[in-house]
Amino acid sequence: MSINPPPGRRASARRPFGRSRATSEQLQQCRPPLPRLRRTRLSRAHPALLTLAVVTVAVVATPLLFLLTEVFAADPQRITGALQRPRTLQLMINTLLLTAGATVGTVLIGVPTAFLLVRTNLVGRRWWWIAAALPLAIPSYVAGLAWVSGTPLRGYIGSVLVLVLVSTPYVTLPVAAALRRADTSIEEVARTLGRSPLRAFLTMTLPQVAPAAGAGALLVALYSISEFGVVAIMRYPALTPAVQTAFSGTFNRELAMVLSLLLVVLALLVVAAERALRRPVTALRVRGDDAAPLALSRGGQVLASLALGTVFLASVGMPVAVLVHRLIISVAGREVEVERLLAAARTTVLLGLGGALVATLLALPVGILAARQRTRLVAGLETATFLGHGLPGIVLGLSMVYLALRVVPSLYQTIGLLIIAYGILYVPKAVGSVRTAVAQVPVRLEETSRILGRSPWQTWTEVTGRVAWPGIAAGAMLVALTVMKELPATLMLRPTGTDTLATRLWQLTDIAAYGGAAPYGLMLIAVATIPALVLARQPGESR
Repeated sequence: MSINPPPGRRASARRPFGRSRATSEQLQQCRPPLPRLRRTRLSRAHPALLTLAVVTVAVVATPLLFLLTEVFAADPQRITGALQRPRTLQLMINTLLLTAGATVGTVLIGVPTAFLLVRTNLVGRRWWWIAAALPLAIPSYVAGLAWVSGTPLRGYIGSVLVLVLVSTPYVTLPVAAALRRADTSIEEVARTLGRSPLRAFLTMTLPQVAPAAGAGALLVALYSISEFGVVAIMRYPALTPAVQTAFSGTFNRELAMVLSLLLVVLALLVVAAERALRRPVTALRVRGDDAAPLALSRGGQVLASLALGTVFLASVGMPVAVLVHRLIISVAGREVEVERLLAAARTTVLLGLGGALVATLLALPVGILAARQRTRLVAGLETATFLGHGLPGIVLGLSMVYLALRVVPSLYQTIGLLIIAYGILYVPKAVGSVRTAVAQVPVRLEETSRILGRSPWQTWTEVTGRVAWPGIAAGAMLVALTVMKELPATLMLRPTGTDTLATRLWQLTDIAAYGGAAPYGLMLIAVATIPALVLARQPGESR
């Protein structure tokens, strides 16, 4: 199928580029129509699916319920006093500035990086793909320690810089995948109608990848709101370290609860803003061939390679170099704990896989409904899954301990409770992947399956689930990668005597034992590199 210029303009459309001026009406007719799900019996939510989605929301909302219960049980005057403190307003403003800076920075770097990797003739694109995804393997607190020890950067600038460097792949990877799926024929038509290559890309192709960029920016914003390690290392006054200090330092529970509620409010505002700006997933490309890559000159290729190389060295090279230097010192001083290091690595991998499994299972019903339903109920259920993601790890840990002791005492101090907490914390990452993967499966395939006599379950297992599986698996891999690097909740909930690479690294750096911490940091990067490399596969390599 091809897209032709509007009737009556064929003669001018055949003119060479730049000899015709395109009107907005002409280009509007060239835009691909946004897909709309047909309202058939297949588009109605199955009662079982709705029930499972409600159960997911109930599980995710448990930490918030605990928080609200504690707030209502506290002295109202103390709660009001904590809310009206000038310091509270300043912490909230600082957190907003941090979130805005990190989000804007990742978009400004991630979108051009994706364009260079997909739409240009850049030399060594496969290697640059790997380089663009490897920052996912660098824990933010490891990068923060490296920059603090090697540079004078501190405060807001240092925090934003580290968050941008380690979070840019959250934008780069989905935007690159969307660019590979984008319909490039309308961009070609815009160029035949007189648009410059840059303007044709900005007006025709960029809107098609905007939802992917928005989804990545949402993950970065939520990550920035709840970030603890970087802001603590950089000594930047934000809400999350203030909550940690209020709980463990000053024992001011009322202040800690108020600050935690503000974090939840910020997270919900970010989600609401993303939903307001979100556009429906655009259709798959009309034409089956790839767009001709933009031919960069030799100078352009050198500049592009220098830009990508600079980002890679700052995000990956700097932390690894500092850790290797510390490792050499630790080996000389015989500070390496080999057995404990291997045990922590094994525990980290098992927790990552377990947390990814729980988060994906919880996300499936909500993601499927969000992909196929446009009702307020489904939108509310999807938004509610983000409730736990805005909570600090220490609040999530306290709520899980409280619920375990009250409901299932046998879960207290077990790996199972920690895995459940991971599932609650990272459901949003899995929901976004499930929603996007299922939305890209044509509804007609499901309708045909049902017409041929398949049940809803058979349609899912034989059609929808099979086609959407790569995207769902990528989301699970992303959750596993994030779980391996998680710190605050793990510190609170891990069973006594159980270490992960992240917790042992933090313990050693907290007492300034940087030589002993270096092997744990390098092992954590090595373990996290495996799922990062899987996520780094170029879009379109496999279906």
